[in-house]
Amino acid sequence: MSIDIAVDDSCISAFQELKSKRDINTVIYQLNDTMDRIVLGIQGNLTHDELLAAMPVSDPRFVVYDLPFAASDGARRNSLAMISWCPGGVDATQQAACAAGCTALKDALDGVEVFVEATDLSDLEYQRLVSRAA
Repeated sequence: MSIDIAVDDSCISAFQELKSKRDINTVIYQLNDTMDRIVLGIQGNLTHDELLAAMPVSDPRFVVYDLPFAASDGARRNSLAMISWCPGGVDATQQAACAAGCTALKDALDGVEVFVEATDLSDLEYQRLVSRAA
């Protein structure tokens, strides 16, 4: 069974703002109450610790994060990372909606360089994200 998830226009606008202006480094999206649309949750400048704290223990989220890191040559770099957060305790319906939402966002957001599926905060440790981006 395939689930169609729509991406709200505000999600794409927030992504474009992050990508072009760099006034913000994080956009967090969530499923609406009927789990058929991805809507804008939070956008702002979050530290890595604040990003981890913003991940709920029982609800899926989708995050685009402008990940800063030092490359192996020492140069400072940034990569746009998309995180699909589907914590272990969510039910099968939420898991299916999370998977479909991740696909819908990947299709809608052009320019994401790193894709991460996370079920636990350890999946989002800074060095793990950097190793995926480097």
